[in-house]
Amino acid sequence: MTLKLRHDSSGYLTCEHVSVFYLLMLTSGIMGAYTYVVRGGVFCNAQTANFLMLGISLGEGNFKHALFYFIPISAYVLGAIASEILPTPIKHYGLFRWDTWLVGFEALILFIIGFIPTTVPDPVVQVAVNFIASMQYNTFRQAEGIPMATTFCTNHIRQVGIGVAKLFRKHDQKGFHRGMEHLGMIVCFCVGAFLLSVFCKFMNEKSIWIALVPLLILFYRLAHADLTWEHDLLNKKPAGH
Repeated sequence: MTLKLRHDSSGYLTCEHVSVFYLLMLTSGIMGAYTYVVRGGVFCNAQTANFLMLGISLGEGNFKHALFYFIPISAYVLGAIASEILPTPIKHYGLFRWDTWLVGFEALILFIIGFIPTTVPDPVVQVAVNFIASMQYNTFRQAEGIPMATTFCTNHIRQVGIGVAKLFRKHDQKGFHRGMEHLGMIVCFCVGAFLLSVFCKFMNEKSIWIALVPLLILFYRLAHADLTWEHDLLNKKPAGH
Protein backbone atom coordinates (compact mmCIF):
# COMPACT_ATOMS: atom_id res chain seq x y z
CA MET A 1 0.00 0.00 0.00
CA THR A 2 2.85 2.37 0.78
CA LEU A 3 4.34 1.83 -2.70
CA LYS A 4 1.00 2.42 -4.37
CA LEU A 5 0.51 5.67 -2.50
CA ARG A 6 4.01 6.74 -3.44
CA HIS A 7 3.23 6.13 -7.10
CA ASP A 8 -0.11 7.94 -6.91
CA SER A 9 1.42 11.00 -5.25
CA SER A 10 4.21 11.29 -7.83
CA GLY A 11 1.95 10.85 -10.84
CA TYR A 12 4.70 9.11 -12.80
CA LEU A 13 5.09 5.50 -13.83
CA THR A 14 8.19 3.67 -12.66
CA CYS A 15 9.51 3.66 -16.23
CA GLU A 16 9.48 7.48 -16.11
CA HIS A 17 11.59 7.87 -12.98
CA VAL A 18 14.87 9.76 -13.41
CA SER A 19 16.82 6.94 -11.74
CA VAL A 20 15.60 4.58 -14.49
CA PHE A 21 16.96 6.95 -17.12
CA TYR A 22 20.30 7.15 -15.30
CA LEU A 23 20.67 3.37 -15.55
CA LEU A 24 19.70 3.43 -19.22
CA MET A 25 22.29 6.10 -19.88
CA LEU A 26 24.91 4.02 -18.07
CA THR A 27 24.02 1.11 -20.34
CA SER A 28 24.28 3.30 -23.42
CA GLY A 29 27.74 4.48 -22.43
CA ILE A 30 28.79 0.85 -22.22
CA MET A 31 27.26 0.02 -25.61
CA GLY A 32 28.77 3.05 -27.34
CA ALA A 33 32.23 2.36 -25.98
CA TYR A 34 31.90 -1.33 -26.82
CA THR A 35 31.19 -0.81 -30.51
CA TYR A 36 34.01 1.75 -30.67
CA VAL A 37 36.71 -0.11 -28.75
CA VAL A 38 35.85 -3.74 -29.49
CA ARG A 39 33.65 -3.78 -32.60
CA GLY A 40 35.09 -1.66 -35.38
CA GLY A 41 35.69 1.86 -34.06
CA VAL A 42 32.15 3.20 -34.60
CA PHE A 43 29.49 4.67 -32.34
CA CYS A 44 26.16 2.87 -32.81
CA ASN A 45 23.99 4.74 -30.31
CA ALA A 46 23.08 7.48 -32.80
CA GLN A 47 23.28 7.98 -36.56
CA THR A 48 24.70 11.48 -37.12
CA ALA A 49 28.17 10.13 -37.93
CA ASN A 50 26.73 7.60 -40.37
CA PHE A 51 24.88 10.33 -42.27
CA LEU A 52 28.05 12.43 -42.34
CA MET A 53 30.05 9.52 -43.74
CA LEU A 54 27.28 8.81 -46.24
CA GLY A 55 27.46 12.37 -47.53
CA ILE A 56 31.27 12.36 -47.60
CA SER A 57 31.36 9.06 -49.48
CA LEU A 58 28.88 10.34 -52.05
CA GLY A 59 30.88 13.55 -52.44
CA GLU A 60 34.06 11.54 -53.04
CA GLY A 61 32.29 9.40 -55.62
CA ASN A 62 32.72 6.26 -53.51
CA PHE A 63 29.19 4.98 -54.09
CA LYS A 64 29.93 1.43 -52.98
CA HIS A 65 31.20 2.68 -49.62
CA ALA A 66 28.20 5.00 -49.34
CA LEU A 67 25.80 2.07 -49.67
CA PHE A 68 27.39 0.48 -46.60
CA TYR A 69 26.04 3.25 -44.37
CA PHE A 70 22.48 2.41 -45.31
CA ILE A 71 22.85 -0.80 -43.27
CA PRO A 72 23.18 0.78 -39.79
CA ILE A 73 20.79 3.59 -40.74
CA SER A 74 18.19 1.04 -41.84
CA ALA A 75 18.67 -0.93 -38.61
CA TYR A 76 18.00 2.24 -36.64
CA VAL A 77 14.86 2.97 -38.64
CA LEU A 78 13.63 -0.60 -38.13
CA GLY A 79 14.23 -0.28 -34.41
CA ALA A 80 12.04 2.83 -34.29
CA ILE A 81 9.34 1.10 -36.33
CA ALA A 82 9.40 -1.98 -34.10
CA SER A 83 9.16 0.11 -30.93
CA GLU A 84 6.08 1.86 -32.35
CA ILE A 85 4.28 -1.29 -33.52
CA LEU A 86 5.04 -3.84 -30.80
CA PRO A 87 3.60 -2.10 -27.70
CA THR A 88 0.00 -2.51 -28.92
CA PRO A 89 -0.06 -6.32 -29.32
CA ILE A 90 2.19 -6.85 -26.30
CA LYS A 91 -0.09 -5.01 -23.87
CA HIS A 92 -2.82 -7.57 -24.53
CA TYR A 93 -0.75 -10.19 -22.70
CA GLY A 94 -1.46 -8.27 -19.51
CA LEU A 95 1.80 -9.26 -17.81
CA PHE A 96 4.39 -6.52 -18.35
CA ARG A 97 4.50 -3.13 -19.98
CA TRP A 98 6.32 -2.74 -23.31
CA ASP A 99 9.09 -0.83 -21.50
CA THR A 100 9.77 -3.87 -19.32
CA TRP A 101 9.78 -6.31 -22.24
CA LEU A 102 12.20 -4.05 -24.09
CA VAL A 103 14.70 -3.95 -21.24
CA GLY A 104 14.57 -7.75 -21.02
CA PHE A 105 15.00 -8.07 -24.80
CA GLU A 106 17.92 -5.65 -24.73
CA ALA A 107 19.62 -7.68 -22.01
CA LEU A 108 19.10 -10.88 -24.02
CA ILE A 109 20.63 -9.37 -27.19
CA LEU A 110 23.67 -8.05 -25.33
CA PHE A 111 24.10 -11.42 -23.63
CA ILE A 112 24.13 -13.12 -27.04
CA ILE A 113 26.54 -10.53 -28.45
CA GLY A 114 29.03 -11.50 -25.76
CA PHE A 115 29.29 -14.94 -27.35
CA ILE A 116 30.05 -13.58 -30.85
CA PRO A 117 33.82 -13.78 -31.41
CA THR A 118 35.68 -10.76 -32.77
CA THR A 119 36.49 -12.79 -35.88
CA VAL A 120 32.88 -12.29 -36.99
CA PRO A 121 32.52 -9.13 -39.14
CA ASP A 122 31.92 -6.10 -36.93
CA PRO A 123 28.78 -4.89 -38.78
CA VAL A 124 26.88 -7.93 -37.44
CA VAL A 125 27.21 -6.63 -33.88
CA GLN A 126 26.98 -2.99 -34.89
CA VAL A 127 23.60 -3.52 -36.56
CA ALA A 128 22.27 -5.35 -33.49
CA VAL A 129 23.31 -2.45 -31.26
CA ASN A 130 21.83 0.05 -33.74
CA PHE A 131 18.52 -1.77 -33.51
CA ILE A 132 18.22 -1.96 -29.73
CA ALA A 133 19.60 1.56 -29.21
CA SER A 134 16.89 2.92 -31.51
CA MET A 135 14.16 1.04 -29.64
CA GLN A 136 15.47 2.29 -26.31
CA TYR A 137 15.70 5.88 -27.53
CA ASN A 138 12.16 5.82 -28.92
CA THR A 139 10.61 4.06 -25.91
CA PHE A 140 12.04 6.02 -22.98
CA ARG A 141 11.27 9.64 -23.82
CA GLN A 142 10.56 11.62 -20.67
CA ALA A 143 11.95 11.36 -17.17
CA GLU A 144 9.38 12.76 -14.73
CA GLY A 145 8.09 15.17 -17.36
CA ILE A 146 11.52 16.17 -18.68
CA PRO A 147 12.35 15.15 -22.28
CA MET A 148 15.44 12.93 -22.09
CA ALA A 149 17.47 11.00 -24.64
CA THR A 150 18.97 7.80 -23.26
CA THR A 151 21.48 6.95 -25.99
CA PHE A 152 23.52 10.11 -26.64
CA CYS A 153 24.60 13.33 -24.92
CA THR A 154 24.11 16.26 -27.31
CA ASN A 155 20.83 17.58 -25.92
CA HIS A 156 21.96 16.93 -22.36
CA ILE A 157 24.93 19.24 -22.88
CA ARG A 158 22.62 21.94 -24.24
CA GLN A 159 20.25 21.56 -21.28
CA VAL A 160 23.09 21.89 -18.78
CA GLY A 161 24.03 25.21 -20.40
CA ILE A 162 20.41 26.36 -20.32
CA GLY A 163 20.12 25.42 -16.65
CA VAL A 164 23.24 27.37 -15.69
CA ALA A 165 22.07 30.38 -17.71
CA LYS A 166 18.68 30.34 -15.97
CA LEU A 167 20.37 30.32 -12.59
CA PHE A 168 22.53 33.35 -13.36
CA ARG A 169 19.93 35.35 -15.30
CA LYS A 170 16.74 34.64 -13.35
CA HIS A 171 17.93 32.81 -10.22
CA ASP A 172 15.74 29.97 -11.47
CA GLN A 173 16.55 27.13 -9.07
CA LYS A 174 14.07 24.77 -10.73
CA GLY A 175 15.62 25.34 -14.15
CA PHE A 176 19.09 24.84 -12.71
CA HIS A 177 18.02 21.61 -11.00
CA ARG A 178 16.66 20.34 -14.31
CA GLY A 179 20.00 21.15 -15.94
CA MET A 180 21.80 19.20 -13.23
CA GLU A 181 19.63 16.17 -13.95
CA HIS A 182 20.86 16.34 -17.53
CA LEU A 183 24.39 16.60 -16.19
CA GLY A 184 23.73 13.43 -14.22
CA MET A 185 22.80 11.70 -17.47
CA ILE A 186 26.11 12.76 -19.02
CA VAL A 187 28.04 11.51 -16.00
CA CYS A 188 26.30 8.12 -16.16
CA PHE A 189 27.12 7.85 -19.87
CA CYS A 190 30.80 8.61 -19.19
CA VAL A 191 30.91 6.13 -16.30
CA GLY A 192 29.56 3.44 -18.63
CA ALA A 193 32.25 4.20 -21.22
CA PHE A 194 34.90 4.15 -18.49
CA LEU A 195 33.78 0.78 -17.16
CA LEU A 196 33.77 -0.77 -20.63
CA SER A 197 37.25 0.54 -21.39
CA VAL A 198 38.52 -1.11 -18.19
CA PHE A 199 36.74 -4.46 -18.56
CA CYS A 200 37.41 -4.90 -22.29
CA LYS A 201 41.14 -5.24 -21.59
CA PHE A 202 40.64 -8.70 -20.13
CA MET A 203 37.10 -9.65 -21.22
CA ASN A 204 37.31 -8.58 -24.87
CA GLU A 205 33.99 -9.35 -26.66
CA LYS A 206 32.40 -10.49 -23.40
CA SER A 207 32.94 -7.07 -21.81
CA ILE A 208 29.46 -6.09 -23.08
CA TRP A 209 28.10 -8.29 -20.31
CA ILE A 210 28.79 -5.56 -17.76
CA ALA A 211 25.79 -3.77 -19.33
CA LEU A 212 23.65 -6.63 -18.05
CA VAL A 213 24.07 -5.40 -14.47
CA PRO A 214 22.10 -2.13 -14.88
CA LEU A 215 19.70 -3.78 -17.34
CA LEU A 216 18.81 -6.63 -14.99
CA ILE A 217 18.37 -4.17 -12.12
CA LEU A 218 16.01 -2.21 -14.35
CA PHE A 219 14.15 -5.30 -15.48
CA TYR A 220 13.55 -6.40 -11.90
CA ARG A 221 12.39 -2.95 -10.87
CA LEU A 222 10.04 -2.50 -13.83
CA ALA A 223 8.68 -6.05 -13.69
CA HIS A 224 8.03 -5.76 -9.95
CA ALA A 225 6.07 -2.54 -10.52
CA ASP A 226 4.09 -4.14 -13.36
CA LEU A 227 3.12 -7.11 -11.21
CA THR A 228 2.22 -5.11 -8.10
CA TRP A 229 1.21 -1.48 -7.61
CA GLU A 230 1.17 -0.58 -11.32
CA HIS A 231 -0.64 -3.67 -12.56
CA ASP A 232 -3.83 -1.71 -13.13
CA LEU A 233 -1.88 0.87 -15.16
CA LEU A 234 -0.43 -1.42 -17.82
CA ASN A 235 -2.40 0.40 -20.52
CA LYS A 236 -1.30 3.86 -19.39
CA LYS A 237 1.13 5.45 -21.81
CA PRO A 238 4.23 7.19 -20.42
CA ALA A 239 4.46 10.93 -21.03
CA GLY A 240 5.66 11.83 -24.48
CA HIS A 241 3.95 8.94 -26.28
